[in-house]
This record gives sequence, C-alpha cells and structure tokens, in this order.
Amino acid sequence: MLFSQTKVTGLFCFENRKTIFEEVDSRFKFVVITFVKGSITTEFPSAFMRHDVQELQRFPSDDSLQIKVDMVRQLSPDSLSVMEFKNQVDIRIAEKMLKFPLLGEKIEGKWNLRLTAEFHMTSDSNLFKQQPAKGRLPLYEGKMIHQFTHLYAEPRYWVDEQEGRKALLGRRQDKNQKLNYQTYRLAYRSVAASTNERSLIASVLPPNILFGHSMNASIIFDEERSDRKRIINSSEVLFVIACLNSFLFDFLIRQRISQNLTMFYIYQLPVPRLTKNDRNFNDIVQRAAKLICTTPEFDELAQEVGLVSHHQGVTDETERAKLRAELDGMVAHLYGLTEDEFSYILTTFPIVNATVKEAALSAYRNFAPMFGESKILASIE
Repeated sequence: MLFSQTKVTGLFCFENRKTIFEEVDSRFKFVVITFVKGSITTEFPSAFMRHDVQELQRFPSDDSLQIKVDMVRQLSPDSLSVMEFKNQVDIRIAEKMLKFPLLGEKIEGKWNLRLTAEFHMTSDSNLFKQQPAKGRLPLYEGKMIHQFTHLYAEPRYWVDEQEGRKALLGRRQDKNQKLNYQTYRLAYRSVAASTNERSLIASVLPPNILFGHSMNASIIFDEERSDRKRIINSSEVLFVIACLNSFLFDFLIRQRISQNLTMFYIYQLPVPRLTKNDRNFNDIVQRAAKLICTTPEFDELAQEVGLVSHHQGVTDETERAKLRAELDGMVAHLYGLTEDEFSYILTTFPIVNATVKEAALSAYRNFAPMFGESKILASIE
C-alpha cells in the first residue's frame, strides 16, 4: 500500500545502542517512515543502522541512499521486505545476486526447495520425553547445530516415533510411507540476530531426526516427472548448504533480519539451480560433503556424492577451516563478485576472527583463474 498508494519520503532505521528506549535491548531496531498520501513510490531515500536520532533533523539529504522499489520487488516479491543497504556497494552486490532465481520460486524442470516446520516446543510438549529409549527419535533444537555441524550440542528431548508420525500425518492414514524426517534434510537456525558473529547457520540433518520450532528444515525435490515429486537427498542439498553458510549469503541475510530468520527470508535468497552437469558444482559439493559427512549416519550421503564413507570426511579443525575458506571463495566467484566487493563483505563481520577472513580472501584469489576462464570463453563466444 505504501509503494502503490503513497509517496514514501524517507525511511530511517536506527538501533537502540544509546538506549533511546529504556528497558529495550540495545540490539533492537526501529524505523521512522514518512509518506504522503495519494501518489506512488518508485524510489525513496533511506538510512540504516544509525545510532543517533538527532540525524533525523537533517534526513533526508542529498547523500541519502536512494532505493528503487523495483529492486525491493525483485529481492522480496512476497513480503516486499526492504534490505538494509548502507551504500552503493551493497546495492551493486545485490544486483549481481539477482541474476539468479529466488529459492522460493518454483521452476519447472529444475530442482526446487520446500521448507517445513515440525514440532512447537510449547504446544507439542506432551510428545517430548526426557530420556532416550527404544523407538524414540531425538528432537533437535536450533542450538544443536552449527555451520556444517549437525551435533553442536546434545538433545534434551526425544519423541516416540509412532506418536511423532501420527502428529506429522494429522488426519492422513499412516501407510508406512516415507516421511521427510527419514531423509537427509537441510536445516537452519530460525533464531539469528544480525548482530551475532554469524547469522545464517545451516547444516544437514541425518535421517530419523525430528526438530522443534527454533529451526526449520527443507527437502529438495525434482518436478521433472508430473506423476510425483522425487526427493533428492544428495548433491543439491550440499550445494545449497555451501551457499547458505558462506559469508556472501550471511551478508545478504544480515541486511534483512533483526532477531528471527523466518522461512520467507530463506525463500527470498537468490540461488543458481546448478546440478552435477554444471561447471564448479561438483567442486563445491565435494568440499561441503567432507565437512558434513563425518559420522556413520552420513555414510549413505557420502556414497551418493562420491565419497567412500564418513571416514573421508574431515574432522581436523585446520583442514576444516581450509575447506570452509575455499567454499567462501568459490561462492563469491559464482556470483561474479570482484575482489574489492568480497573484501568489503568481509569487513562487515567485525566479530569474526581476522585469520578466518584473510583465509577466505586468499582462497578467492586462488580460485580466480578457475572461474575467470569461463568468463573469457563466454566473451570469445
């Protein structure tokens, strides 16, 4: 309504760092928006992450950042959420990422992603048991996973599998059909502040895991066949995980969220629908598999992507750091970022150890010839 029926004259976002509002957490954000009725908005002046409300006296000004509504619609077609751009570099990076379709966009003939929720920690608490036992499955919470790590903490609760199936199926009859929890699934923490060290934290859940509302999970399926949806449990899951855990995607998501990372934010991330036949896809998947497949539960997944077993997974922290840096560099190249743009993104993570950021930038430089070759060939063609 604001875009189509009013002229937005300013959007000013500030954080409560100076306790402008007492008794409110200093990380909370507030927005002052001004508009005139009876017109339309094609672009509007903005300011984000400000701390001093006195700046409102001179906002907007000639140097205020102008945001085009067309870009807002491209980045967030469903909710029209506005990214917290700080400068023109932010906008340029977003434009490069928009070359690819959003994860929530259903594309015929390509793999697609569907996010799901399972149990609520309050309303479904009658299902939760405090001790493991035969026939019970662990209940995962967001704090139990970390980037490329499926067991960052031990479970507090377990769910009887038959009771859990009944709750998941609802009124549908249980015919021992395969349900989502029996497959490898992408999962991410749904509680993630933009001021944390890392905001987007994702991993892969092994089969026979249930989860609560502090995380969401997804299946990836192929719609090439019209009679049914074929769930894919291997390469594409690992590829998306590698993208989500990268500095580039974390940078993008931090410009949108405050405290909670809902499904809408994930659906609005632009991700190329690459498969094993595409250049660089397998290199990314293999590295992600070595980070994920480190325990026996992932043997089947490891074999599906070309590893013998979880024994080929990497547990040494130095080697894991190297693989993660390589993935960061490869994802940055995948989106066509320049070295200056990638360096800028790394500066927006002040809490992350400098060594980690230096390793990612070094990996970006090492992969430049590999990714640059395709651009040269395209130019020649």
